[in-house]
Amino acid sequence: MSTPPHRVLSHLPVRAFARFADDFPEVSFIEVPREGDLPPDVQGEALLSFTWGSPNMKQVLERGVRWVHTLGTGIDGFPVETLGDRTLTCARGSSAVPMSEWTLAMMLAFEKQLPDTWVREVPESWNSARLGGLQGRTLGLVGLGGIGVAIAERALCFGMRVRAIRRSNRPSPLPGIEIAPSLEDLLATADHVAIVAPSTKATRHLIDGEAFSRMKPGVHLINIARGALIDQEALRHALDEEQVARASLDVADPEPLPAGHWLYTHPRVFLSPHVSWSMPNAFDVLLRSFADNLRRYLAGEPLEGIVDLEAGY
Repeated sequence: MSTPPHRVLSHLPVRAFARFADDFPEVSFIEVPREGDLPPDVQGEALLSFTWGSPNMKQVLERGVRWVHTLGTGIDGFPVETLGDRTLTCARGSSAVPMSEWTLAMMLAFEKQLPDTWVREVPESWNSARLGGLQGRTLGLVGLGGIGVAIAERALCFGMRVRAIRRSNRPSPLPGIEIAPSLEDLLATADHVAIVAPSTKATRHLIDGEAFSRMKPGVHLINIARGALIDQEALRHALDEEQVARASLDVADPEPLPAGHWLYTHPRVFLSPHVSWSMPNAFDVLLRSFADNLRRYLAGEPLEGIVDLEAGY
């Protein structure tokens, strides 16, 4: 039997990709270790890896790799300095559905005062509450990539006003989204602020003390991007002063947070351990983004999800 003409190296166990392998009879998938030396005869033109890369990334890339695909979106932890002129792609947008659903769930929980309104004994009053709603509220999206658009689609269905700020001057990709002229303008109008921007040098502590002072008193802050986008000490002050009524955080800085960190116990913080991406068959969806790009690669077509290494996303 002849050897397939194309070779793909993988930091993932090859068995994890077995369900797609039959679609690519012309490809050999070769598992490589994430640490230590590679066998001397290992070569491949593409690499499937993780968003945080590997300690031996430089050595792996020197085995003929011209294209790297990461099984995730954010590449702030990837050793981009090892890439040279190689192409890097990511699974951009693959987790947009579950992350947008998580965001809507957090907004609804805030407005409907969940779980505070659940009862386990006879309450002081029955049929009496002052709950909020999403209709007529303003959502401010800090970032308008695939995840931001997915959130906007769902928020518009609830009758929300959706405003967004993005790095480029491109128009909104979805009717109904207002592009704000500045971050300050966006924050001043939003009842819910959702952070969905990439983590780069330019966005570190984008939401700082000055940003919090621009927000409406009683705002609900949501972060599903990266913890580094928020100055967490400034957040604590904003929470204590009730400028921020609640922070729903799926990410933190660092991850995992050390034991005893104040975010675990602050009464105005809803913290989850970076799970908003999770959904049924989530791993298959992420792998499918690579399989789709592999088809394009073999056909000589442009790849999807190409990372701008200078911009960092």
